[in-house]
Amino acid sequence: MAGKTRSIFVCNQCGYETPKWLGKCPGCGEWNTLEEELRAAPTPQQAAKSGRAAPLRSFALGEIEPDSELRYSTGMGELDRVLGGGIVKGSLVLLSGDPGIGKSTILLQVCSVIAKKMNVLYVSGEESYSQIKLRADRLGVAAPGLRLLCETDMQAIGEHIMAEKPDLVIIDSVQTMNHADLSSSPGSVTQVRECTSLLMRTAKSLSIPVILVGHVNKDGNIAGPKVLEHIVDAVLYFEGERNLSFRILRAVKNRYGSTNEIGVFEMTDRGLEEVKNPSEMLIAGRPKNTPGTCVACVMEGSRPLLAEIQGLVTPTAFGNPRRMSNGFDYNRMAMLLAVLEKRGGYFFNNMDTYINVVGGMKLDEPALDLTIAMALVSSLKDYAIRDDVLAFGEIGLAGEIRAISHCEQRIKEAARLGFTRCIVPKHNLRNISKTLQNEIEVVGVRTIRQAFEALIT
Repeated sequence: MAGKTRSIFVCNQCGYETPKWLGKCPGCGEWNTLEEELRAAPTPQQAAKSGRAAPLRSFALGEIEPDSELRYSTGMGELDRVLGGGIVKGSLVLLSGDPGIGKSTILLQVCSVIAKKMNVLYVSGEESYSQIKLRADRLGVAAPGLRLLCETDMQAIGEHIMAEKPDLVIIDSVQTMNHADLSSSPGSVTQVRECTSLLMRTAKSLSIPVILVGHVNKDGNIAGPKVLEHIVDAVLYFEGERNLSFRILRAVKNRYGSTNEIGVFEMTDRGLEEVKNPSEMLIAGRPKNTPGTCVACVMEGSRPLLAEIQGLVTPTAFGNPRRMSNGFDYNRMAMLLAVLEKRGGYFFNNMDTYINVVGGMKLDEPALDLTIAMALVSSLKDYAIRDDVLAFGEIGLAGEIRAISHCEQRIKEAARLGFTRCIVPKHNLRNISKTLQNEIEVVGVRTIRQAFEALIT
């Protein structure tokens, strides 16, 4: 006998449940996020099955034997770097990004490598068999161990995984999956949470890694409840402008590796290709002898990256000057403008100001402050910074240039790419070896004015 159906309201942001509708969610404080769902109460038989027949047993840490083959290599060095060395057995990985960014493409390319030696199950709830076949032929995917399943019933998929026991499972996408015991529509808070929980239990019990594809909402966040990111072991984001060919894969959560690493890819007609030297890619095509451009070196995990920063300062045609920032925090740009006016004597109060990070990257490291300031001053003074000069450092509210981390590693990357002069904080000079200073000219500065004087001399 089926249990009595009751109506509840679930927050689509945090998963908070309440028996009545509220305008404001008590869990997360968001407005108009409670959605009505129908839920069946458990029958007496289901309640009886939920009891455990045997007591639980705990294990001492020394009793657990580590697995000798803990990770699978994806065949793509950039993806392995972001995952921390490869796909961990029994892990649950969530891959998210804007529509058309390349999520399904990179997963099919991973299948083409892993399925040559192992069995991979690709479950699609959005495409038919023929559509996946067409995309696989375009990408040149021909692996004997790759099996396709076009299904949205999560219970049937779970039973199929239990029977087949593949080495890797890919679900594209989790928002299309449907749990038959729930009356809500696919993609709702309850459906996404329960389907992910079922996959998590399957992955952990069989030590099968599962990769989930997640949709994003208009704000760029993963669609569905926030608890989805808490359930999975790793959350990966694909970033990049759709009209640009370069893609950046970033980990925002990783239980088995660092979250500071990034992978750089280029979208081509043959799929996503790894960019082995992203610094050279990001500064390629840089204009020569043009005011308002300066090169920075930022750290993404253990990797130094060179990025071109462009600034444009022009007299405003309106009462209030316009400020725009692309790829850099707007509030920090406003702070830097205030410091340049108060401490440096460079006035922008009647100037429209624009900042752009070339290549579609989004950078937020404090070491970028000096580069931003030099690009703005260069455009204001209409003075071109030399092409072989690089600057980085954090700017304080007193106008001082503060020390940064990994300074020597950044200078080595600049020297490798042909730069002959680096403007760095004065406090970092004592940690730079004499051998490196003989290879490239390193100038230490204490204030904003000293930095700009070092650029023009």
